[in-house]
Amino acid sequence: MSTTLVVTLVGILVIAGVGLLGRRGAITDVSDWAVGGRRFGSWTMWFLQAGEVFTTFTFLGMAGLAFAGGAAALYALPYVPLAYAGLYFLGPVVWRRAREQGHVTQADFLAEHFGSRAFGGLVAVLGVVFLLPYLQLQITGLGLAVQLATGEKASGTLSMVVAFVLVVAFVLWAGIRGVATTSYLKDALMLVVLIVLLAVIPAAVNGGIGPTFESVLAHAPRMLTIHAGEYDAGYFISSTVASTLGVLFLTLPHSWPALLSAGSERAVRRNYAYLPIYSLALAIPMVIGFVALTALPPSTSSNGALLVLAGQVFPSWFVGVVVVATAATAMVPAAGILIGMSTLVARNVVRTTTVRGQTVTNQLSVVGLTALALVLAIVRPDLLANLLLLTYSGLDQLVPALALALFARRWVGLRPILAGLVVGEVVVVVLTFGPYAGTVNEGLVALVPNLVVVALGALLERRRGGPREGTPRADRATESSPRPAGSVARGEPSVD
Repeated sequence: MSTTLVVTLVGILVIAGVGLLGRRGAITDVSDWAVGGRRFGSWTMWFLQAGEVFTTFTFLGMAGLAFAGGAAALYALPYVPLAYAGLYFLGPVVWRRAREQGHVTQADFLAEHFGSRAFGGLVAVLGVVFLLPYLQLQITGLGLAVQLATGEKASGTLSMVVAFVLVVAFVLWAGIRGVATTSYLKDALMLVVLIVLLAVIPAAVNGGIGPTFESVLAHAPRMLTIHAGEYDAGYFISSTVASTLGVLFLTLPHSWPALLSAGSERAVRRNYAYLPIYSLALAIPMVIGFVALTALPPSTSSNGALLVLAGQVFPSWFVGVVVVATAATAMVPAAGILIGMSTLVARNVVRTTTVRGQTVTNQLSVVGLTALALVLAIVRPDLLANLLLLTYSGLDQLVPALALALFARRWVGLRPILAGLVVGEVVVVVLTFGPYAGTVNEGLVALVPNLVVVALGALLERRRGGPREGTPRADRATESSPRPAGSVARGEPSVD
């Protein structure tokens, strides 16, 4: 067994051990498990939500995108600060309404607003379907990192199995508190590794960051511009807009538990004020990607560019540390994704009516979803590859529903929203799997007919006297699931 693999497996065990230590006393119900009693302060919120910024393919993929697309990778820098500037105002609104009504999931929020448990169930199903490829991506990314670092496919498979069995263990035991504690370790480790990579790799390969970009300018100047081709201006602008909308309107269901776990509106605002600073760290793997442009052959796998360079520059034990950081960027986001998916199943799909029933359903969902993603990652790693393209594009079709729920509580009923959602999802699927050859983001393209259908439906409703069935009923809590123990109803005192 190689030194790199030994360091990787030890690191994975440490990450899981920290997660297991995250539990504080008994967990009373699914709400407590998923949102931690709504007591987290700004510091914990920072690390929880920062964990959503850096995943496996953000860590490796940003270097790969810079290697393949050059300056096009820079689209990832502005969208998080832009979205968080808006969430500084919207986040507290979502948090307050969810706390008053006892919401735990995105589907709870939309079901209550539109007065339809069935619509909440549909939103939950879409969330689970579109997040499954994202969960598999974290698993596959970890296996790929270990395989590239050790040169052995069996090592990658072993690491995937060990890591995600342990993820299930600490998620079931500690819930979001376990995710929070591992987030501290993950971010500290990842930032240290990125700083070392930035300090050493450009200097070792080209003599520094400045000479690296001088070399790129001399030999591949078009990579420093948004040039024609796969990564043109359409790709850059539409990817920025689509990503901003997705984060701003919280379209990814697993982003909700982290937000709803906050102990106060002040904690939410403070977090969104300072969290954009963290996104600057995305620039580091991009710089490594530009180094790869000058040092690696074009046939190199883009997602492996960072690890290939690390293997050329560092000793095997430090390559193992880099892989452990990669494992952390897989395990911690995957744990958050599992919490988001399993609570959707327990509260909005199965709709059990007892606290024990929700807990059992939730636990079975964690195990079942992880097992499914793990088996697919090992047996058919490319089976869900195209579906991954649907994750963001498909979930962006929830933007009209979420925007109306936040800004226009009684303007549009359920039917136009449902019709627009169906049309948007159909267009996304057709564009993703059809002959579409454009570079504009499919989700953004599909939002256009989605919004047109919603607008026409709203106009028809108005002409008929306003929305009837499915009218938003914001003055009462959702009936989609039992109110969790310890939640705060409208008019009840809140306890932080």
